[in-house]
Amino acid sequence: MTSPMEKKAYAMILTAAALWGGIGVFLKLLTAAGLSSMEGVALRSIVAAVLYGLFLAFTNPKALRFTPRHWYYFFGTGVCSLLFFNWCYFNAISTSSMSVAAVLLYTSPVFVTLLSALLFHEALTPLKLGALALTFVGCTLVTGLVPFGQQSVSLRTILFGLGAGFGYALYSIFGKFALAKYPSSTVTFYTFLFCAVAALPLSGLYRDLTRLADTRAVAGGLGMGVLCCILPYLLYTEGLRHAEAGRAAIMATVEPFVAALLGVLLFHESLTLFKALGMAAIFSAILLLNLPEHWKSAE
Repeated sequence: MTSPMEKKAYAMILTAAALWGGIGVFLKLLTAAGLSSMEGVALRSIVAAVLYGLFLAFTNPKALRFTPRHWYYFFGTGVCSLLFFNWCYFNAISTSSMSVAAVLLYTSPVFVTLLSALLFHEALTPLKLGALALTFVGCTLVTGLVPFGQQSVSLRTILFGLGAGFGYALYSIFGKFALAKYPSSTVTFYTFLFCAVAALPLSGLYRDLTRLADTRAVAGGLGMGVLCCILPYLLYTEGLRHAEAGRAAIMATVEPFVAALLGVLLFHESLTLFKALGMAAIFSAILLLNLPEHWKSAE
């Protein structure tokens, strides 16, 4: 039976995913200001680390403490996950569209569910496997892989999207280990900090700081840093404390709907019948995981 705490956790996860769906809007602003994908990753993580670090310094300084020998938790969440998946995701958006990139990103539940079964012994129930199957079908429809020729998505875009999915999956895995030792605020802050430290030299953002004076860069950086980084990661990380990693990852596939809706409304991206059917399949997977308890006897 799902407890009130678990219900609250899944509500946090859904809210986080909806906020992540707006990443593409702010990325468009950064691109218009002349920033590359990796520079966008660096700016997002730097803004998030600085602002959230200052917030914790004034409100909860204890959250800034961690044992140095546990650095690998935050290297996992910050570099292996956040840095890698953002770089792949931003490149997928740049080479295709917000909706296609977002749905490719959400191949992550497959990786999370399999890794969670291996590492955390989470059950691979028929319900969860059915939700995974619907998610996979949805991804193939949205990207145009099925039926063939309906939409042109390059191999490069697909690889970037799958890389984003795998990188995103690693956050749920490393995050589970880190949450066993630290509160969500600590995990969230050091995830941003490790990502920022690694992304800055790789991006070369510091070579031309004049671009950051552009109002589009300011708006994009603050939007991605606060609305699409600090808030959703806090919500998702705290929700992950009381939720199964595999189920949380599948439920977070609400993001493609937000991304696709914003893409259609703001950037006039096409919404084909097959893309709509694919999105419906993913949404069905989310509903499947939220059936009334007496329907889940199969679990």
